[in-house]
Amino acid sequence: MKEIKIAIAGVGNCTSSLVQGIHYYREVFSNGDEVVGLAHSTVGGYAPGDIKIVAAIDVDVRKVGKPLHEAIFAAPNNTTVFYDKFKYDDVTVAMGNTLDGVPPHMAEFPEHQAFRVADAPSATQVDIEKLLRDSGAEILMNYLPVGSQKATEFYAECCLNTGVSLINCIPVFIVSDPAWAKRFTDAGIPCIGDDIKAQVGATITHRVLARMMHDRGAKIDHTYQLNWAGNTDFLNMLERSRLKCKKISKTEAVQSQLDVPLPADDVHIGPAEFVPWQKDNKVCALRIEARGFGGIPLHIEARLSVEDSPNSAGETIDAIRVCKLARNRGLAGPQLGISAYTMKHPPHQFTDDRARQMLEKFITESPAAGEYAPASPKQAVIK
Repeated sequence: MKEIKIAIAGVGNCTSSLVQGIHYYREVFSNGDEVVGLAHSTVGGYAPGDIKIVAAIDVDVRKVGKPLHEAIFAAPNNTTVFYDKFKYDDVTVAMGNTLDGVPPHMAEFPEHQAFRVADAPSATQVDIEKLLRDSGAEILMNYLPVGSQKATEFYAECCLNTGVSLINCIPVFIVSDPAWAKRFTDAGIPCIGDDIKAQVGATITHRVLARMMHDRGAKIDHTYQLNWAGNTDFLNMLERSRLKCKKISKTEAVQSQLDVPLPADDVHIGPAEFVPWQKDNKVCALRIEARGFGGIPLHIEARLSVEDSPNSAGETIDAIRVCKLARNRGLAGPQLGISAYTMKHPPHQFTDDRARQMLEKFITESPAAGEYAPASPKQAVIK
């Protein structure tokens, strides 16, 4: 049986949605029902149900030592439960290494909203590498909290030492950092990152609108994007010192769609507030102020409301399967098409149409490593 064996660092809402989705689509395919919500029903012959979770890592007292099917529904997780007919008696959540993964301000909030670190020794690099080897994991999904720079680097090192691919879903720059990218390339390990886009979320919506206005001759003068939700991601981001890479990632994702980026004072993109009762529902408000024909003002305002974590799982489900294809083909280093398509801060930015074309070509034509590497500066948009 075809399998894609993955390990997961961070058993939060995004992991919950991904795990639910794997089993949800396995049943959909088994029953022959209509497949809704996937950009690709299969990728290189792999369906979502071919993904097998073989290891999971967290540091929260309510998750460590628990079977995965219990841990994904434990507080402070609060995303929508859309499928729960599965068990993981063979996957127990292992203790990770805390490092900078849990900010101190979490202690100020109620238990049902915040992380609580387990009273257990932090795992060493040797521990995590043994877990990856013993489980047979091929890919590690990084779902740690925003701002976990040291912790992400810790798990990236573990991947390099075990031959495991990294899909970096958070805004810590690994795959898009030339030094780290070279290390994965030299090690012969494909990787995808950084900072997952939602399937239909704030970043992709903002990018497409900005590019559309630009392509049709409107001159953009100012723009903002504000987001708020009630999940642990937004609670974590109340500590503004953890937001440096997040703001860079989201801002560059939009700025990259313009031939001439806006001055810093004319663009503001980032989270706004933690609203507990919204739980995993994220609301985005964005505005673009521009001038059209004759210099006449032209403004767009949009409001987007999404269940945040299932929205991101719509992209990771493709990233996992493409990463498996890259491993099958013996490719190494950052995978440019899938990174540009699914990530906010890939090694190279492309327009979304171009990224999709690259991804489809990769899936169907098995390109050689480096075929799509552009000769342009990092983060410059390629039309």
